[in-house]
Amino acid sequence: MEPDLTAWAIIRPNFSLGWNLFLALVPLGLSFLLFTKNPGRNLRWWFGVGLFILFLPNAAYTLTDIIHFLAKIRVNPPLPSWAILLLILEFGFYFLITFQAYVWSLLNVDHYLQHHGLKQWIIPIELALNLLSSIGIYLGRFQRLNSWNIVTAPEKVFHQSVEDFTARQPVKMMILIFVVITLLYYLVKGINRLVVKQKRSQA
Repeated sequence: MEPDLTAWAIIRPNFSLGWNLFLALVPLGLSFLLFTKNPGRNLRWWFGVGLFILFLPNAAYTLTDIIHFLAKIRVNPPLPSWAILLLILEFGFYFLITFQAYVWSLLNVDHYLQHHGLKQWIIPIELALNLLSSIGIYLGRFQRLNSWNIVTAPEKVFHQSVEDFTARQPVKMMILIFVVITLLYYLVKGINRLVVKQKRSQA
C-alpha cells in the first residue's frame, strides 16, 4: 500500500522555530570542526563525518516548514497587515539562515576536498550529500523520523527506509526534493561566490 503523502501538510503543535534553527546549525558547526580545522582522518574524525551526514538534512528540512508559515497567516479572523509582515520577516530570516547554513556546510566540505587535492570529487560529493539530505528530509517530514532515531530506533529507520525505497510515490517525492534542494543549493552557492568575489575585489 502506498503511503499517504498528504501527511506533510499536517500541522503539529510541537513545532518550534527555535529548536529547528538550532538543529540546522548543528551540521554547520560540525563542518567547521571537521573540514576547516584540518584534523587527522582518524576514527573520531570519521565518527564526526557520520554525525555530520545524519544532521545535515536538518538544515534544508526547514524549507518544508513553509506549512507552518501558511498556517499562521491563514487564520480566522484574518491577521492585521503588520502581523503578517512580522511573520514574513520572521520566517524569511529563518529560511535564509537555515538554508545558508546548509550551503556553508557543503562549502566547507568543498574546501576540504580542494585542500586535499580532491577537487574532482566536489560535484559528485555535493550531489551525493544533496541526495542523502533529500532522503532525510522525506523521512523527517513524511515519516516523522529524526536524525537521532538511527541510534534510538535503528530497526524502525531500517524497515521504514526499505518500505519507502520499494514504493513508487516515496521515491518520486525523494527525487522531487532532490531536484529542488540541488537547484536551490547551486543558486545560493553561486550567490555566495559572487559576494565573496566582490568583497575581494573591493579589498
